[in-house]
Amino acid sequence: MFEQLGLIGCGLMGSSFALALKRAGLVKRIVGYSKSPSTTERARQMGVIDVEAPSALLAVYGADIVLLAIPVSGTEATFKAIRHVVAPTTLVMDVGSTKCDVVDAARRALGEQLGSFVPCHPITGKEVSGVEHADVNLYAGKQVILTPIEDTLSAQLQKATEVWTALGCQVLRMSPQAHDAAYAAVSHLPHLIAFAMINGILSQAQGHDYMALAGPGFRDFTRIAASAPEIWRDILMANREELLEQSRIFQQSLQSLEQLISSGNEEALESKIRQASETRAKWRISSHNTPK
Repeated sequence: MFEQLGLIGCGLMGSSFALALKRAGLVKRIVGYSKSPSTTERARQMGVIDVEAPSALLAVYGADIVLLAIPVSGTEATFKAIRHVVAPTTLVMDVGSTKCDVVDAARRALGEQLGSFVPCHPITGKEVSGVEHADVNLYAGKQVILTPIEDTLSAQLQKATEVWTALGCQVLRMSPQAHDAAYAAVSHLPHLIAFAMINGILSQAQGHDYMALAGPGFRDFTRIAASAPEIWRDILMANREELLEQSRIFQQSLQSLEQLISSGNEEALESKIRQASETRAKWRISSHNTPK
């Protein structure tokens, strides 16, 4: 059991982690901080945290486990703010959707405490954000990708593995580079496409009318377009090189389908559709699907 969780970021991801940690009996005390004092106050009122901290530094002071649940663009500044109170035995984790940039920020900011940091990416979330949507079951049964580096202490890596496992997660390990390449393809690109699709429809004079006629397929395909803009701005920019490469591959695939339609090649078009349909029908979320 941990004595104190220092929670930096009391939004959906951070608050859900705090609730899950409490329910599992893994922590005695939670001290939370968010940039918005009203968010921190609301988290305390909801029982997510026990104590409100006026700064990230004071949230981490005395903590033996720390979670950063903030936009990835704020990682380096936060590490700089807390590094002087991170003890060699402190477990520091994040929940960012990109890892190379987070690791680079840790290298620049944490100094001698770099070994305490275990980069993490829980494969979960909602299209809504904020402490009001905190869900104690958000992580249960989900995958969590750990991306340790050569400086990561084995003891901290083991602690991180045990924490996520105790919350009911499937824990896998990848390099930061492999992680960012994989999730550019299966997470970041789908969001980019969903954003572009909505904006493309709205750019037309009858766009709103078209959307009023949409059904379940449109709802399911575009659900992720409702994600938090500031969070996804940071993710797309942070992983831009891998994302743009995946975007080029997607555009080539789309153009090949367009050419088949344009040429009237029904047989080849059906073959391409069948390939995608059968692949998607067989796909299931599991640890075996996570790219290594």
